[in-house]
Amino acid sequence: MHAHLVGSIGLDTVDEVFRAVGSLLGPYLRCVPDGEVGGRRLWISWQYPLLRASVFLRPDPSGAIRPTNRFPLLTLAEGVAPADVRFGELGYAREARASYLDFVAARDNGTLPKNIRFQVCLPTPFAVVGSVVVPTALPAVEAAYERAMTAEVADLCRHIPHRDLCIQWDVCNEMVLWDGQETDAVPGADIPREKIIERMQRLCAAVPDHVELGVHLCYGDFGARHFVEPKDAAQMVDFANTLSQSIAHKLAYIHMPVPIERSDDAFHRPLADLKLAADTELFLGLVHAKDGVDGTRKRITAARRYAGEFGIATECGMARARSEATVRELLQIHADICRNG
Repeated sequence: MHAHLVGSIGLDTVDEVFRAVGSLLGPYLRCVPDGEVGGRRLWISWQYPLLRASVFLRPDPSGAIRPTNRFPLLTLAEGVAPADVRFGELGYAREARASYLDFVAARDNGTLPKNIRFQVCLPTPFAVVGSVVVPTALPAVEAAYERAMTAEVADLCRHIPHRDLCIQWDVCNEMVLWDGQETDAVPGADIPREKIIERMQRLCAAVPDHVELGVHLCYGDFGARHFVEPKDAAQMVDFANTLSQSIAHKLAYIHMPVPIERSDDAFHRPLADLKLAADTELFLGLVHAKDGVDGTRKRITAARRYAGEFGIATECGMARARSEATVRELLQIHADICRNG
């Protein structure tokens, strides 16, 4: 059985991440992230200073804040037209290029296996700007940020050999909207589904053919909890089927979360309707620290009745609101399951 690391790991340095992951999970991984250390630990929060520093944006005069992250919402600066907005480097490619050097060293010295790829996890532009920009300014800011993110992908692919690279799109806000449950955590409930897929088509088209492409479907992770819990796997299956039929780039894998209490047939039954290509791997985020190996096996047993073959993962990254001890426990659960079934 394969394991997948969603993104953040929750250890202090990239070297520490590679050592911990390589020793426990090396044979079971197809790709490995750098753990999103430092300011990237809280997923997209590290992008807020970049947006706040832009000469094209300012805090909205209303003083509105997003209830989840408590950041003041941004709007266009005085005298700025929508067409004026642009961004330079976002920092993702620069961080990845530095971590890739550590990856190569770890692979060369045997810390990581030779056939593994370097995984770079990127948030969708809608998730980043939709969380901190007022609705009236969102179209202009999202368009500019998407252009900048596409440039980040191009920069990554210029400097990292395609045979070594896997790019993962973290699809959170879009997945929550697709699911349709009401929440104040994600704005944009009136966005049609076809517009969500159009966004994904553009992002996936930016990834070169020989770079692996993966997708992490996400329901948020504030305080180690989802914004809303999926009622069952049906909406994720629907999103995955629609996406895989709508993009030209082959999907190497797709990841779906499984809440800790869901070892029942009702949650997993929709997985029988999943229509992925034969070479697209499914990873289910059913590893949780609170009930360990035994709980994980119960969820695996339920999923196997409907999903066939799949790999395992946590439901989201491991860093937010989790201690180092919890992170290492989660890694050990992955290893025990992959080794012993």
